[in-house]
Amino acid sequence: MLIDTHSHLNFNAYNSDFKEVIKRSLDDDVWMINVGSQYATSQKAIEISQEYPRGVYAAVGLHPIHLETNLVKIKEDLEEVRQFQAKGEIFDFDKYRSLAKNEKVKAIGEVGLDYYYKPKTRAKKEIFKEKQREVLIQEINLAQELDLPIIFHCRMAHQDLLETLKTQLSRFNLKGVIHCFTGSWQEAEKYLEMGFYLGFNGIIFKLNLDEIVEKIPLDKILIETDCPYLTPPVMGTKRNEPVYVKYVAEKIAQLKNLKTEEVAEITTKNAKELFKI
Repeated sequence: MLIDTHSHLNFNAYNSDFKEVIKRSLDDDVWMINVGSQYATSQKAIEISQEYPRGVYAAVGLHPIHLETNLVKIKEDLEEVRQFQAKGEIFDFDKYRSLAKNEKVKAIGEVGLDYYYKPKTRAKKEIFKEKQREVLIQEINLAQELDLPIIFHCRMAHQDLLETLKTQLSRFNLKGVIHCFTGSWQEAEKYLEMGFYLGFNGIIFKLNLDEIVEKIPLDKILIETDCPYLTPPVMGTKRNEPVYVKYVAEKIAQLKNLKTEEVAEITTKNAKELFKI
């Protein structure tokens, strides 16, 4: 058994066939957590999960690139649930709380910091970063209130995320995962010291993260696909899907000189414990 702890079958890329994709996964004993990036995709993740008694779960949250800041313009991609939905969103604590109370919701996410698209001037950059931090703290507060783990997204912002988490850990006993980890070993160590899991997906075939994967204890690793993105090379240019998480498990096993079955067993145990599934 495997658990894809970060999938997006709630995105447009699967509008026509998500049921077939889920059937392939469940038939292969692969469970999944569909992760929200906006209110609409969070709602869609719940709707999908409610069609299945077990094996399909949801996470809800506002991804930092979809936060309304009026400071950057984000390109269109595969995410939109509705073709003409506006990208920018103002975080509404009460609306997300209502979603997150659904029994199929197992985490708040994905939330965090993303400085990839950013304003050009220094003054605007600081405003932009502060707005992201403010919303992240609200989402941390929501997770704490509902006793849910957090799925963190972080791109080009590890030092700021670490500082934010350090401050919040002085208030709360946070639990969660740094999804799609691409930081340094020094950053990985700090997250591990804080008690977080690190999530790995097809990015390990694109970036040289071998040494980091080798060093991280297996009982602190989660596996994921981030589908429809980051398809393992063995599948060519095909759209990614949860069943392909097995290739991530195989790669981790190779790097750690372990059997794939052991990686599957321990990472599944990790996911079940963190997300209470």
